[in-house]
Amino acid sequence: MPASKTPIRTPPMFNLAWPLLVELGLAIASSVIGTALASRISDAAGGAFAIASQVSATLFILFRIIGAGVSVVVTQNLGGGQRAAADRVACAVVGASTWLGVVTGLMALLGAHGVLHLLNAPAEVLPLAAPFLQALAPAMLLDAWNASMASVMRAHLRTRDTLVVLVIMHVSHLALALPLMHGWGPIPAMGLPGYAVALAVSRAIGLALHLLMWRVHLHIRVARDDWWRLPRRELGAVLHIGLPGAAENIAWRLAFMVSVATAAELGARSLATQAYVLQLMGGVMMFSIATGLAVEIVVGYLIGAGRLREAHGVVRRSLARGLVVCVLIAACAALLGRWLLGWFTQDQEIIAAGATLLWITVILEPGRTFNLVVINALRAAGDARFPVMAGALSMLLVLAGGSWLLGVVLGWGLPGVWIAYAADEWIRGLIMWRRWQTHAWVPHARASRKRLRPVIVVEG
Repeated sequence: MPASKTPIRTPPMFNLAWPLLVELGLAIASSVIGTALASRISDAAGGAFAIASQVSATLFILFRIIGAGVSVVVTQNLGGGQRAAADRVACAVVGASTWLGVVTGLMALLGAHGVLHLLNAPAEVLPLAAPFLQALAPAMLLDAWNASMASVMRAHLRTRDTLVVLVIMHVSHLALALPLMHGWGPIPAMGLPGYAVALAVSRAIGLALHLLMWRVHLHIRVARDDWWRLPRRELGAVLHIGLPGAAENIAWRLAFMVSVATAAELGARSLATQAYVLQLMGGVMMFSIATGLAVEIVVGYLIGAGRLREAHGVVRRSLARGLVVCVLIAACAALLGRWLLGWFTQDQEIIAAGATLLWITVILEPGRTFNLVVINALRAAGDARFPVMAGALSMLLVLAGGSWLLGVVLGWGLPGVWIAYAADEWIRGLIMWRRWQTHAWVPHARASRKRLRPVIVVEG
C-alpha cells in the first residue's frame, strides 16, 4: 500500500465533541424518559426498569471488546494514511459484532432470572424485571452492529452523520414506546416489554441507516460473508486494544453491580432512589464522556501520524476544560436536585435521599473526569492494559467492597455507596493522570506507530 504524502490535519476537538455531546444527551434523555414512563406504572416498575437496564448495560460492555479497539485501530490507520487497511478492519468487526450480539442476547434470554436473583432483586421487582430483560435480547444483537458501525463512522470523523442516525433511532423509539407501554386506541398496554419492542424496532432502523451511511459516505459495502466471518489479522489488531479496554469496563461494571445489589438489599425504595439519581448523573457526566471520546479520536490520529507531543498537549487542555465544566454541571444538578427528582416520583423520602446523593456527586465527578479523558487517551496511544491492571484493585476493594461496607455493614445506606463511588473514581483517576504525566505511555505509542510501518511503504 502506498503511504499518503499529504500531512494529516488534526480534526478540531470542538467539531468532534459537540455532535458527541448531543448524541449522548439524546441517549440519556431517552433513558430518563424510559425511567419516567416506567415509574408512572409504579415505583416497583421504575426499580425493575433500572435493575434490568443495569444488567443490559453490563452485557453491552462486551461490545467494547470490538468498539474500543476498532475506533483506535481505524484512527491510527487513517492517521498513518492507510485507508484500505482501515476499511478491512471496519468490515472485520461486523462479523465479530454478530457473534458477540448473539451470545449477549442468549445470556439475557436464558439467564435473566438467575442474574436478577444474584443481584437481590426485591420480590415486588423481580416479576417485572425478568420478562423485561428477556424482551431486550433481540435489541442487543442489533445494538452490537450499531455500536461497531457508529465507532467506525466517528473514526472517519463523520460524527454529524452518526448523530443523524441516533436522532432518528431515539425519536422512533420514544414514539413507539409510549403507545406500546401504556396502550393507545386498539394497541394494548404492554408495560415494560413494550419499551423493549420499541427499542428493537428503532435499532433495526438504525442498522439500515448505518449501512446506507457506510455505502454513501465511507464507500464501504458489507459483503454477505462479512456478517459472520472472523478474519484473524484485522481482528488481532482490534483485540490488542479492545480486550484490555473491555476488561477495564467489565471489571468496573461488575464492581458497580455489587453496589446495585447493595441498593437492592436496602429495599425497593432505595433501589428506586438509586435508579432516579443515576439517570440524572448521566446528564451530569455526558460532557466528560463526549470529551473523552473526542480525545480518543484525536489522539489516535496523532499517534498514527507520529505527533506524540501534540497528543500530550491535547490531553492536558481537554482535561483542564473537562474538570471545570463537570464541577459546574454537577453543582447545578445538586442545586436543582429536588425539582429534577420530582420528574420521577412524588415520594418525599426518595426525593430527600436523592438530593443528598446529588451533592456527593459534586465531589465524585472530577475524579470520574480524570478516568473518562485520560483512560481514553491511554487506549488511543496503545497503552490499553495499564488502566485495567492498575484500577482492578480499587474497583474490587473500594467500589465493590466499599459499597457493601459503608452501605450495609456500617449502615450508611445509599450515601455510603456514593462515597465509595467517589473514592474509587478519585483513586483510579489520579493513578491514570500520573501515568500520562510521566510519559509512561510513550513507548506504547511508539510501538503502535511501529506496527503501522510495515504497511507504510512508498512505491517508487
